[in-house]
Amino acid sequence: MTVSLALCQLEIEPDEVARNLERALQRIEEAAANGADVVALPELFDAGYFAFDAYPRVAQGLEGARLGELADAAADHGIWLLSGSVVEDLSASAESGVDVPATDGYANTAVLFDPSGTRQLVYRKHHLFGYESAETRLLTPGERIDTADVGGFTVGVTTCYDLRFPELYRELVDLGATLVLVPSAWPYPRVEHWKTLSRARAVENLAYVATINGSGEFEEATLLGRSAVYDPWGTTVAAAGDEPATVTADVDPRRVREIREEFPSLRDRRR
Repeated sequence: MTVSLALCQLEIEPDEVARNLERALQRIEEAAANGADVVALPELFDAGYFAFDAYPRVAQGLEGARLGELADAAADHGIWLLSGSVVEDLSASAESGVDVPATDGYANTAVLFDPSGTRQLVYRKHHLFGYESAETRLLTPGERIDTADVGGFTVGVTTCYDLRFPELYRELVDLGATLVLVPSAWPYPRVEHWKTLSRARAVENLAYVATINGSGEFEEATLLGRSAVYDPWGTTVAAAGDEPATVTADVDPRRVREIREEFPSLRDRRR
């Protein structure tokens, strides 16, 4: 049985949370109406990755209203929904009983909701970007890696800069991951890095990799778009340019099993 993915490459306006959320909800509705089983949003789709000054102001706990609207959208449309990522207020999450890496501060957090609107996976970005970025100063890195079972796939999540750290993907493979969703805010000029690293993570792990980038301009950078789905051979199944778009693809868990059985690189690993 195939799973229909919809990657929502949104236009993201800096620090315009209400407009960005409205745009995301509309695109989610359209993707669901077109038959998507899994819909995914970009990294920090609500405030914008490069709107660093807005982080403390827009941060909410996992029980906050913004994630609540996304949970409702997943339930209303009967879909799996990856929230992209949001700035999580760790103290607010801790107060609501959520296990967090620290009891204060903020994290870059992605949440996967199931078709009932229930949280099935929470991923806090492990590798914080320090190059011309305030992320390392403002945020707390995540510690946990989890997976969720979705339509025959074991799904993992990583975020943007994590693409440069292949050991993280090996950990996901050891947990059984066959599809990795990667919400991102990848800017120009690093186009070749974006495409090469995404494809490499698919090839070396014999897994589907779906990258969900944003589109839009900030004072510091311009997002390059190019969201894409790569199959376990690294073949591009579907991709976008740099303008707002929804990338759709049907992916099949049987293809992962067949390729892993045929090509033994994962079995040949020496630890």
